[in-house]
Amino acid sequence: MADTHQRPGTNGHPEPMGRQELASLLSGHLGQRRTPTPAQSPQAPAAPPAVSPAAVPRLAGLPGELPVSWEVIEALQSEVSKALSEQDPDKHLEEPDRRALARALVTTAVADWSTKHAHGNTPLTAEQEGAIGTAVFDSMYRGGRLQSLLDEDGVEDVMVDGLRAHVEYHDRPRRTIEKVADSHEELITWVNRMARLSGHGERALTQATPMVGFRMPDGSRVTASLLTTRPSVVIRKHRIRQHGITELVQWGSINPLLEAFLTSCVHAKMNILVVGDMGAGKTSLLRALGREIPAAERLVTLESDRELYLDEPGPKPGPITYAFEARQSNGERHGDKLAGEVTISDMFATALRYNATRVIVGEVRSTEIVPMLQAMSAGGSGSMCTLHVRRPHAVISRLVQLCTEAGMATEAAHHLIASSIDVVVYLTYLDETALGGKKHRYVSHIYEIHDVVGEGGRPTTSELFAPHGAEVRAVYKNMPTFIGELERTGKFARQWLTENPHSWWGPALQTVSAR
Repeated sequence: MADTHQRPGTNGHPEPMGRQELASLLSGHLGQRRTPTPAQSPQAPAAPPAVSPAAVPRLAGLPGELPVSWEVIEALQSEVSKALSEQDPDKHLEEPDRRALARALVTTAVADWSTKHAHGNTPLTAEQEGAIGTAVFDSMYRGGRLQSLLDEDGVEDVMVDGLRAHVEYHDRPRRTIEKVADSHEELITWVNRMARLSGHGERALTQATPMVGFRMPDGSRVTASLLTTRPSVVIRKHRIRQHGITELVQWGSINPLLEAFLTSCVHAKMNILVVGDMGAGKTSLLRALGREIPAAERLVTLESDRELYLDEPGPKPGPITYAFEARQSNGERHGDKLAGEVTISDMFATALRYNATRVIVGEVRSTEIVPMLQAMSAGGSGSMCTLHVRRPHAVISRLVQLCTEAGMATEAAHHLIASSIDVVVYLTYLDETALGGKKHRYVSHIYEIHDVVGEGGRPTTSELFAPHGAEVRAVYKNMPTFIGELERTGKFARQWLTENPHSWWGPALQTVSAR
């Protein structure tokens, strides 16, 4: 599908509408109408525009398809931005008031354009005018041309490769949109505008800085690069930010027994490591566990990209929380360090001076594993973090690998791991959307790591929960050595582990077999 604004041409083929004609069509009324009053009827232009919704191809399969091309949206957005600057040139208005004014100006601009357009053409419906107005506002303050994709129910990721986008959902197969930008330059401009809207104006996607990452105003995480064959953008949408551990039971990620076990582990101040493959729900589980920390405590969160949001109000009162976020560099290098870069490792020393009772690291990827484990070992009881691990039995090896990459000897890494981590929770990710099923994310294994090293100098572990028979989700296997500490929280009883241990999950997990 084409995305250009078109009009009837010769031999039945449409001609593109020129930018000068479009600018002429939009000119005049925004400068004349200072007070946005949608109910007023705008003056008709002297000459009717030679366009019609029937002759204008819709955007390429986007939800909430528009009756006009994106060129019209951009021209309207430019006119509204100009009028907004004229009415609030020094930006004295508070941001909510400025956005309210922008919405009113958008309504006026769209009404004016629609009135002009209706002379000699089929008038737009109120729903169509509303869709155009939403698109104009989105282009100013939200995700622009991609916002309609992000607003779809169930969206988890939007992956843009050049002009094409692939949309991943949590409950249905991937969908491909053939065209979400008219050019690579437009996509790069979108990235840099989103960076500015998010307060990260220093993070421009250029040949000098060909990789950038930032948060959109709605909290979605954006990573963009020019190092791929075509400019690429991946947007990770946080569908769930305010959930607690009860919702994880409803979604089938854990069962009531695991809910009680993990909650009591948090209150007993066990150091917890949440692991799993990419997309397994590690951050969602860590966020839910963080919301179980008692309100009387002090919490510091360290993240490369803000995803936990534990400093925001949750379902119940939480601890005093200081949320630290790492910062990317501006591309310049001073000696061995990138100018302006602040890593999780850099933030640790400052974070510990906040006298936090617990530290949570959103995701351990590199050398920050050492200060994280040292904080756990040196008294940071109840601390938590996530780690990307492909298989449950590879957790210790992955930890040792990161420690040795940070300069530690293997033996020292073994002792540090054994003295710092109490519980490892492994999440399994099973994607069956391509087979007509769903995406399953559930706890399949829980390990206890003992404060001793065993054969080969490796830390000793016990399997507390693991799959059993046909049940692929976590079922009780062995009593933890810290069961007494769990019972002292008043939130757990050891007999729960032995009473019908296989029945806590309820109905068996329905999976789809490949044919």
